[in-house]
Amino acid sequence: MAEYAVSAEPLPTQDEMRELVERAQAGDRDALEELYLRHFDRVYSYLHMSVGNRHDAEDLTMKTFLRMLESIGRFRWQSVPFSAWLFRIAHNLAMDHFRAARRWQPEEDVPEPEDRQEASAEEAAMEAIGQASMLELIDSLSHDQRDVLTLKFVFSFSNGETASILGKTEGAVKSLQHRALATLQKQIRAR
Repeated sequence: MAEYAVSAEPLPTQDEMRELVERAQAGDRDALEELYLRHFDRVYSYLHMSVGNRHDAEDLTMKTFLRMLESIGRFRWQSVPFSAWLFRIAHNLAMDHFRAARRWQPEEDVPEPEDRQEASAEEAAMEAIGQASMLELIDSLSHDQRDVLTLKFVFSFSNGETASILGKTEGAVKSLQHRALATLQKQIRAR
């Protein structure tokens, strides 16, 4: 696999992101490059976790950023941040990929995003169980439940941002999260 130059810097503040997006919308190539560099790792990790293999994840990541380039002029600041808009593009491309191919080819190694936030209680519990066994448990969940847990706990999106990415209501996201965690808790007790 090719090496990618990606930024290890934290994501910019909301004001810095607004300024960066505005510059990108005005055609500033440096701003477009910075948006790409700052979001590449997280988008690639999400897509790799979604589609299960590196080749398709790389292809879909490139398509995500091409779609970003094509439609950044239409992006408008509303109730969700730019990163949620970008993840919505990635999610839609992953769903199109599954509809077209009707396949799931998981790999053993699923990359973790580089810029993880401070661990929450749920994340600490997940890490305590062990990544391999947790991935096995998560694999038994519905696709929607896996998406919600991935976006909320791996990529630290809020309920509103997760709802926007998945095209669901916040209530549906909360319900999916609750059912997923209850199912995982039952499976853990059974072990």
